[in-house]
Amino acid sequence: MTTTKRRKLEVGRIGESLPRPDGTSKVRGEFEYSSDLSAPGMLHGATLRSPHAAARIVAIDITAAVATAGVSAVLTHQDVPGRATYGMETIDQPVLAGDVVRYEGEPIAIIAADHPETARLAASRITIEWEILAPVTGVEAALAATARPVHPSGNCLRQVRIQHGAADVTAEVVVRGTYEVGMQDQAFLGPESGMAVPAADGGVDLYIATQWLHSDRDQIAPCLGLEPERVRLHMSGVGGAFGGREDLSMQVHACMLALHTSRPVRMVYSRAESFYGHVHRHPARMHYEHGATRDGKLVYVKARVELDGGAYASSSTAVVANAACFACGPYEVPNATIDAVVAYTNNPPCGAMRGFGAVQVAFAHEAQMDLLAAAVGVTSLQIRMMNALHTGSILPTGQRVDGPAPVAELLRALEAMPMPTNILDGPGDRPGGYANTTHGEGVARGVGYAVAFKNLAYAEGFDDYSTARVVITQVDGEPQVHVYTAAAEVGQGLVMVQEQIARTELGIERVLIHPADTMVGSSGSSSASRQTVMTGGAVLAACRVARDELLRRAAVGLVVLPDEIALSDERAESGGRSMSFAELVAVEPIDVTREYHHRPTVRLDPETGQGDAHVGFVFAAHRAVCDVDCDLGLVRTVEIATTQEVGRALNPMALEGQIHGGIAQGLGLALMEEIQVVDGLIRNASFTDYLMPTTLDMPPVRLQIFETPYAEGPYGATGVGEPPAIAATPAVVAALRAATGQPLTRVPVRPTELAGL
Repeated sequence: MTTTKRRKLEVGRIGESLPRPDGTSKVRGEFEYSSDLSAPGMLHGATLRSPHAAARIVAIDITAAVATAGVSAVLTHQDVPGRATYGMETIDQPVLAGDVVRYEGEPIAIIAADHPETARLAASRITIEWEILAPVTGVEAALAATARPVHPSGNCLRQVRIQHGAADVTAEVVVRGTYEVGMQDQAFLGPESGMAVPAADGGVDLYIATQWLHSDRDQIAPCLGLEPERVRLHMSGVGGAFGGREDLSMQVHACMLALHTSRPVRMVYSRAESFYGHVHRHPARMHYEHGATRDGKLVYVKARVELDGGAYASSSTAVVANAACFACGPYEVPNATIDAVVAYTNNPPCGAMRGFGAVQVAFAHEAQMDLLAAAVGVTSLQIRMMNALHTGSILPTGQRVDGPAPVAELLRALEAMPMPTNILDGPGDRPGGYANTTHGEGVARGVGYAVAFKNLAYAEGFDDYSTARVVITQVDGEPQVHVYTAAAEVGQGLVMVQEQIARTELGIERVLIHPADTMVGSSGSSSASRQTVMTGGAVLAACRVARDELLRRAAVGLVVLPDEIALSDERAESGGRSMSFAELVAVEPIDVTREYHHRPTVRLDPETGQGDAHVGFVFAAHRAVCDVDCDLGLVRTVEIATTQEVGRALNPMALEGQIHGGIAQGLGLALMEEIQVVDGLIRNASFTDYLMPTTLDMPPVRLQIFETPYAEGPYGATGVGEPPAIAATPAVVAALRAATGQPLTRVPVRPTELAGL
């Protein structure tokens, strides 16, 4: 009888806090971002953009630009070698506008020159004759029968209706509200950038910071008129993403210029250009009605959700579906009537951003729960606990919650956390900070609560999968694991998770995570809280097959395994010489590729909105404590406490960082972050005027995690990045309402609203 036991590694296992491998180089300024790329003979690209939100292009004259010294190429829509449009879900966005522009900043021409200033100078010399149109702004205006079509197919991009239970039910207590969410930006620090290098086979290699290499390739190749295998994408250093890098920006443009000039071309957006060059969070207007019994038990929810999709589709069809699915919040609702719509307008395009539709409706449904609590005379915690979802609950889509749904438990743990005791200890602790605007007079403290839930991974029948290749070789006489995926590391700590999985499964200390590229199968997007589950699942599956092969070889005496992998009391004898582990993998490396697919989902029924559209759900609860100067409308967030279900903490330090980061973005949406758009034109395209929380705005975070293993995830892990961004905003605004008594139905909240002006 043979018995086998494992010896644990000393470092780098699942469940340990592993430092980021790129942390030191980033702190020292040594990390190479996509904007730092260079190559011999490299040209610099620039883009000419529309100054109008809506206009027809009568004529374009590039003569002066072409004549500019140092310019190698000036290209317009006539020079697109393949398909003229692209898009993630709807192929509706022109590579370069030719007859009409639909938003301010739409690309019209691209230039390659020997210096970036030369390229920009040439762009300024292009003259365009315009016929300016009145922009269509606002969802209601876009959907009106008299509205000018922004797109030939009409202005309604998608409408999702959900009917659950009875439509005409009545209730003893009814509360109503109308809520608005402004246009938030992902505001990543690294602007859009990349370098395209023409290849000997007539194709192109693109080095790019993105969230989904294969989606980019599959959009780029048809526009270039090339087969996908001749368009090779390589992941370059990313300076944040949060959804803003899911869509194409300069990818096709850089490749066009490189292929046209037969030279490498780098494009780097300025900060202002970045605001025009990527999608933003959908602005929303939401009308809600909640009905309940006298003691606060929900009877029905009715909601109308209107999202502004901007000029092109991006991922709006999926965002509006999420908004509809999560419109009632993490509560048991026996009757629901939801009508969610997203429209084309001449505003900047909107698409993916952390929380993906759930952020907007969470602000509304959590405000409604507070109104309901006041109407029936219970606390904000009580109203949420008595209506909380739990395992086995049925959602308004008819889907049963199969996995962990500890909403009431999260709230009870939140209630048990001590309140902060610091009361205006010093000037920096007061609203207004070191501006010394108050000595405590006119300052009130408020406490607010919110709960969030969000789907995990892709939904509505999308074949969501990730691919991983694991190779075991020897390097310098020692075993080494090589992991290849196309998964984008965008700051969420995926590289560390892959290392931890490989070390845990194979017992080999040396693990190399290769840079992501399209030479291996797709890993999907780094979005939807999915990469730990999906790519982690693929790496785990590949490692386990590789481990089984190692154990098989050991069982027949072909290899003596290191103690870290297995220690055998007895070993079968083979007819040949027993080779060391390092010798065997040097002669015959183990090479395994596996895909990981989650369980299937279905598309929502177009008539009723019913269907098992989601693979699973993630939950978080927040408590915000805020001090408000009620005279000046200034805010100090004293503390945010949070409880969150994470399945299993694979890397506790990275997990905590994700939660803190999500809270920061939710805090920003509550208090300051908004792209100001007037008549379709952006008024604050800079980090001077687009305000974000700094370290002085970020409060202490009191954190407690719940670990209930999730069946779909590696080692029971689930996604963690989105719920903090969803729950933080309504919790902060609830605290502001408690402090001021103001209704505060729009975010970001303005100081004038807090002061009652």
